[in-house]
Amino acid sequence: MRIGELATRTGVSVRALRYYEEQHLLASERSPSGQRHYPDYAVDRVLLIQQLYAAGLPSRSIVELLPCVVTGKVTPELLERLSAERDRISTQIGSLANTRDRLDTVIAEATATFRTGTPCR
Repeated sequence: MRIGELATRTGVSVRALRYYEEQHLLASERSPSGQRHYPDYAVDRVLLIQQLYAAGLPSRSIVELLPCVVTGKVTPELLERLSAERDRISTQIGSLANTRDRLDTVIAEATATFRTGTPCR
């Protein structure tokens, strides 16, 4: 598939796809006229890249993790890195859950204030 179709199917901009190639996160083949062509599995690859970016991983970390996903090649260092990233994300999830709970409290108090006309604490 061409770059525009990949962009449409993944919801990622053409510019971002080119950036992924520059960062060695994604590869394409070139037609004789120089157009990029991607295999069907590129959709899943781009979605994974997006998830990893959303989790806070930088490009250089994603490049290090992709061989495990693509080829199944695993080293002790890679396992350590994967575990560290998982732990970081788990900590981030806990923090976000605490923030959500506090926001729920603020919403409940604001709702009560709105209904009764009493000031917020």
